[in-house]
Amino acid sequence: MKDQETVSDGQMAYIFLSFLLGSAIVNIPAPLINSAGNAAWVSLLIANGLGIFLLACILYLNRQYEGLTFVDYTRKTFGKWVMVLFVIPFVIMLFLMLSNIVFDVGLFLHNTMMRTTPLYIFHLFMILLATLTVYTGIEVMGRMFTMLIVFVLGTFFVFLVLIIPLLQPEHLLPLFPDGLKPVFHGTYLAWGFPYAEVILFAVLLPFARNKKGGTLEKGMYIAIVLNCFLLLIAVVVSIMVLGPAGADIKYSLFYVSTLIDIQDILTRVEAVIVMSWIIGSYMKATVVLFVINFMVSQLLNLKDDRILIFPISLVAFLLSVSLYKHEQEFIEVVSTVWPLLITMIGVLPILFITFFTFFKKKFKKQNQLDS
Repeated sequence: MKDQETVSDGQMAYIFLSFLLGSAIVNIPAPLINSAGNAAWVSLLIANGLGIFLLACILYLNRQYEGLTFVDYTRKTFGKWVMVLFVIPFVIMLFLMLSNIVFDVGLFLHNTMMRTTPLYIFHLFMILLATLTVYTGIEVMGRMFTMLIVFVLGTFFVFLVLIIPLLQPEHLLPLFPDGLKPVFHGTYLAWGFPYAEVILFAVLLPFARNKKGGTLEKGMYIAIVLNCFLLLIAVVVSIMVLGPAGADIKYSLFYVSTLIDIQDILTRVEAVIVMSWIIGSYMKATVVLFVINFMVSQLLNLKDDRILIFPISLVAFLLSVSLYKHEQEFIEVVSTVWPLLITMIGVLPILFITFFTFFKKKFKKQNQLDS
């Protein structure tokens, strides 16, 4: 990683928060409430606990293989060909993730605000903006995301203040009318999106300067807990404002924002709120594109890691306009297929490498004591 661009530990934590919050804050409430009902927040807490465990594994690998990425320490641990078997499906999965993010942004804008605009227009602008950002490098991303996430969080907290008069706490009950099965279904959904996606930072963490004192790890844990807190608020607000209807309104938080009307003076604030959500999705798409480009460059052993950015972006754009014939197909993939896919292709290799490294280190230490 010599001569590699780096970001501060704090900037890496901001990038992590931007990635996790991204499109989740607008997309998570409705499907989670639809799956788990009023206990959606319980599902979110369980999924967050699993996400923290996964983050702990990635941070452990980052300590053990200092300065090495997922591609590097997979090659070092198992050899070149096993690394290829792990990395190629991983990269293909990331292409699907990037296409899903871009498609989701287009779908959101098309369904809520710009119904006559073709989807591919949204896809093109989102991909182009993410591509140009990745081309500038991770240092620029770190500085930019630090400012953008502050705007996103500020807009969200203003939204919460304005929505207080509409909250009805009685809608939070009953909690488990159909037992625990819906809660586990909701956990499966929230695990796949966004918490299993933490695995991307097995590639990104070596870009942090990681000064002594554990500031990187502390920042990453704070980011994932803060993300859980914000998503919990989004889910609980959706339930308290919309009640049972929250499960049937796809973009429930957006619909809640349209209800804000203060004496005909402050109206139509949803446009500003939507802008902050689109910024969140853009930051997430940028992170995914950066990881794809860097992993492919490492796999092909390229000296210039920017040479493939535009071809990769073109492939992602073409996938975003051709993968899904209709909206229901996209919803089915994201809610049912994606959590299983990312667990099998992304999470299991990380867990396998973590356990292998842990026991290898323990065995080596035991041999040293015996000798």
